Amino acid sequence: MATYKVKVATGTDLLSGTTDSISLTIVGTQGESDKQRLNHFGRDFATGAVDEYTVQCQQDLGELIIIRLHKERHSFLPKNPWYCNYVQICTPNGRVYHFPAYQWMDGYETLALREATAKTTADDSLAILLEHRQEEIRAKQDFYHWRVFVPGLPNYIHIPSYRPPVRRHRNPNRPEWNGYIPGFPILINIKATKFLNSNLRFSFVKTASFFFRLGPMSLAFKVRGLVDCKRSWKRLKDIKKIFPGNKSVISEYVAEHWAEDSFFGYQYLNGINPGLIRRCTRLPDKFPVTDCMVAPFLGEGTCLQAELEKGNIYLADYRILEGIPTVELNGRKQHHCAPLCLLHFNPEGNMMPIAIQLSQTPGPDCPIFLPSDSEWDWLLAKTWVRYAEFYSHEGISHLLEAHLIGEAFCLAMLRHLPMCHPLYKLLIPHTRYTVQINSIGRALLLNEGGLSARGMSLGLEGFAQVMVRALSEITYDSLYMPNDFVERGVQDLPGYYYRDDCLAVWDALERYVTEIITYYYPNDAAVEGDPELQSWVQEIFKECLLGRESSGFPTCLRTVPELIRYVTIVIYTCSARHAAVNTGQLEYTSWMPNFPSSMRNPPMQAKGLTTLETFMDTLPDVKTTCIVLLVLWTLSREPDDKRPLGHFPDIHFVEEAPRRSMEAFRQRLAQISHNIRQRNKCLPVPYYYLDPVLIENSISI
Repeated sequence: MATYKVKVATGTDLLSGTTDSISLTIVGTQGESDKQRLNHFGRDFATGAVDEYTVQCQQDLGELIIIRLHKERHSFLPKNPWYCNYVQICTPNGRVYHFPAYQWMDGYETLALREATAKTTADDSLAILLEHRQEEIRAKQDFYHWRVFVPGLPNYIHIPSYRPPVRRHRNPNRPEWNGYIPGFPILINIKATKFLNSNLRFSFVKTASFFFRLGPMSLAFKVRGLVDCKRSWKRLKDIKKIFPGNKSVISEYVAEHWAEDSFFGYQYLNGINPGLIRRCTRLPDKFPVTDCMVAPFLGEGTCLQAELEKGNIYLADYRILEGIPTVELNGRKQHHCAPLCLLHFNPEGNMMPIAIQLSQTPGPDCPIFLPSDSEWDWLLAKTWVRYAEFYSHEGISHLLEAHLIGEAFCLAMLRHLPMCHPLYKLLIPHTRYTVQINSIGRALLLNEGGLSARGMSLGLEGFAQVMVRALSEITYDSLYMPNDFVERGVQDLPGYYYRDDCLAVWDALERYVTEIITYYYPNDAAVEGDPELQSWVQEIFKECLLGRESSGFPTCLRTVPELIRYVTIVIYTCSARHAAVNTGQLEYTSWMPNFPSSMRNPPMQAKGLTTLETFMDTLPDVKTTCIVLLVLWTLSREPDDKRPLGHFPDIHFVEEAPRRSMEAFRQRLAQISHNIRQRNKCLPVPYYYLDPVLIENSISI
């Protein structure tokens, strides 16, 4: 007889335990055990428990390669789900095998798990292991399908209403939002998350935190009459009353300094959309700024041409917004523009706006606004630019470049990389909850009756069109952050804390990825010869970039350096890129004039006509303001159940080399965090959105 000591770990999330019967079959290179029920006197598989059992076999099974967990009916008790973390087995010779699960078993089913050592197809020689990985991929591809949401945008996950051969049932004990926000005029279709596999859905804690925070705030808006008020704001200071109890150092600073030119320029460097600005060495013909116009703002002893040659002139061009039609909101026609903004980096180290044109086409009815114009002309011109920033940020930098592209990376991984694959183990922490938050986001933002239809000048179709245009221009090099800064000419721009922190995090991440990749892929042939890896890359090109060759996205990877760059881009996109544009949303948007989603009057066609009254009448009305800010408040507040970058509590890697690399990665991130916090002590406006302790491993909000 051979005795095997078994440990079974149940998840710690509320309601992870089960009262169903759990049995185990152990498969080794020299045989297979009988199916044996794991049962103690009393409660088994309680939430957070690590239960220990003894399994007797007629013979030594050799090296353990697969186990099967069988979840079956237990007498008269009703069926309930079970979240298994892992199974650990100690053999008669003392060797310990680890079998990671980290997934739900919803119904009565059998779950086969491989031993944890990461292996590519080339590393598997046993027929049973090759068959297991092929069957796993086949089952996931049968279950997870690509679906077109908006033509021209990355495709997304479609989960059919039917169940796969191994039936999985919704957990009746896990909270499910009924789609209604009290007093909030957006009804979220429950189908947004209804058919999500349990393994893609929020934990109980995160679900409760997410929706229980939203309900009271939306109810408060209703009680105060904010979401039913279609009038203009009477006074600017009234806007502060929207979130009276949700203030921070930065949100207060924004409300006090939003009209200042220096803060307007600062936001291009360290605000929530810091990837747009680029150095200008030659003015475009469509923006006919002359030296006479801007000379007073450049300082003594210089001129526009000299500053261009010195590299001190920068341009923010919103051409991608040109020509998109607007909609009516609350019975009033909305307006739109695609501005150009010229900025000067002055000797004092401030990025200052020096010229704004509210159209891509110059002409008599399109004046170039200057800081010397009247106070309200200049302020409204800057507010139009901030309006364009709303769409550049929310549509492109945030929703498209982080959420939608990150989701495509995730789905391609699920469909082509088995759990034993080293890339699956490396990437899986960076996909946690992404599909669920995107499903909610589509319902909140890109749905009839959602935010884009009720709170944006461009409406649903216009907002989607912005993203479609942006995807048609995205390139592989633009997602490689060191190259992006060089291409935009901002690699040596002082005071660009976003860039400094981005490159620090990127370097730590790239070193971590390099160590993992080179351990499992010793040479270029191993990369090129991995069919699962190549299928993953091909599907991303096809379903995310829609097969557009001009994107520069690879359709295959041939070398180890190419794989390192690719994986670094994927993980950065799914973590730090999202944090940079998401974490500060509420701080920079709660003061609505700094980030308006709609404009109710046309762009100015002449100077000297703007007053406080026309300024207030141009801003969004009370209802539109509150709808937008409530959604941004919801989607920028990270609920509980957080996992910061580098925090990997699930044990997917068991080999010593990757475990050492993970610890080294955490130490590098800790040093980066320390450096950021020391620097911020000396700054009037701290920049902490890329502090590693605030970066989530994945896009989960």
